[in-house]
Amino acid sequence: MSEASGPKTIVEKQQIANADGASSASAKKVGPFTSLRIPNFRLLMIGQILNQAGGWIQQMTVNWLVYSLTGSGAMLGYISLIRATTSLGMIPVSGVLIDRVNHRKIMLISDFWSFGITLGIGLILFFGYGNISYLLIFVFLGGLTYTIDQTLRQVVLFDLVPRAITPNAVALLITGAALMRSFGPAIGGYLIVWFGPGGNFLVQAGLHLLIAINILLLRFPVQKYFLVQGSPVQNIREGIAYIFKARDTRVFILMGFILPLFTIPVVTILPPIYAVKVFHGGADVLGILLASIGVGGTIGAFLTASLSRVERRGLIQLFSLFLLSLSLIAFAFSTELWAGLPFLALAGFFEAIFLTTNQTLLQLSIPDNLRGRVTSVIYLTAALSPLGGLAAGFGSDLLGPKMITIILASIAASIAVIVLFASPTIRNYRLSQGMATNDAKVKEVTSI
Repeated sequence: MSEASGPKTIVEKQQIANADGASSASAKKVGPFTSLRIPNFRLLMIGQILNQAGGWIQQMTVNWLVYSLTGSGAMLGYISLIRATTSLGMIPVSGVLIDRVNHRKIMLISDFWSFGITLGIGLILFFGYGNISYLLIFVFLGGLTYTIDQTLRQVVLFDLVPRAITPNAVALLITGAALMRSFGPAIGGYLIVWFGPGGNFLVQAGLHLLIAINILLLRFPVQKYFLVQGSPVQNIREGIAYIFKARDTRVFILMGFILPLFTIPVVTILPPIYAVKVFHGGADVLGILLASIGVGGTIGAFLTASLSRVERRGLIQLFSLFLLSLSLIAFAFSTELWAGLPFLALAGFFEAIFLTTNQTLLQLSIPDNLRGRVTSVIYLTAALSPLGGLAAGFGSDLLGPKMITIILASIAASIAVIVLFASPTIRNYRLSQGMATNDAKVKEVTSI
């Protein structure tokens, strides 16, 4: 399918015109569903939901298998380390590819790679040949395309949506992701009960085929490859130089590192341990724990999509981080499943607000001709996440899941308080600063 330079039908033209009208209107007229007026964005969101569903089913299945086979929290951390190390090595390659190569082709190659390895591990497990070695290989191979896929999906958003409504579009995408965080783990838990781990991976392989069809239906604008010149090494240097030069971008990237170090490990690495050791359950309890986080995240992201009139996004970022940390601490003190679920839901609620705000402000601070290279650097979080995962896993083995949760969440809360008083850049940051056109930034970058 060839790339399209614009809408082809009268209906599409009218829908895009409506969205463009919204982009020139005041923030007060941007409703929670404004981005859904764009047909391309609807397709992108469907693809993102399918992608997130498969990802959560996969993560839940891998973590459950690893803990079932080894009984070790540290091994869960090692699995995260392997995935992250592979993803980290792909950061320079992914940024340059995205800024220089056809976006549809990259998305299709990444998706078919994921389909192949997922189908392979699914068949291995389905026929009873699985062991920890196969899981390690699968996680390594999956990490090769993770950074490319995640970076590209953020960049493509700016291909398809007018700049003025990108905060709404980012929030809706995260709403879809949070929704799948609710249903994905629950589906994964019941698939383990009904069909075993191999059945989960076969379902994921089917989802990748649907994602490929979705990618083919997207109508991409013509990419301006001429904006990216020079050798790949020079392109990488330009992206890094911009991050060091642009204070806003640098600050938001650093803020994005907090979650993978101190809070995300609590809700990704520790739930299997909570399900077995604290709440004395199985895969079904694990699915309920992860689903409760997703329910809260769905509500939080949808709320953020409705905050078109709120300017002080820097303060929202800090307060949501602080309240997320308190919610996790309260969950750690819960002794019964029914008492802990509301606090996990609150954690998901505030996590979604933080992520939506952070990603929106960060993406708005990046000039278009550097978006791929700078966005790929964001996935340095892939290198930090296993450090948090190892700390959570080892801490759970040594101190128990409750104590390590309290320690990690307390650190995150302390950082939020310190940044509130020490960083006027974040404390005073307003959405209108990021919404301004980035033409000046593009000119500035050409001199780097």
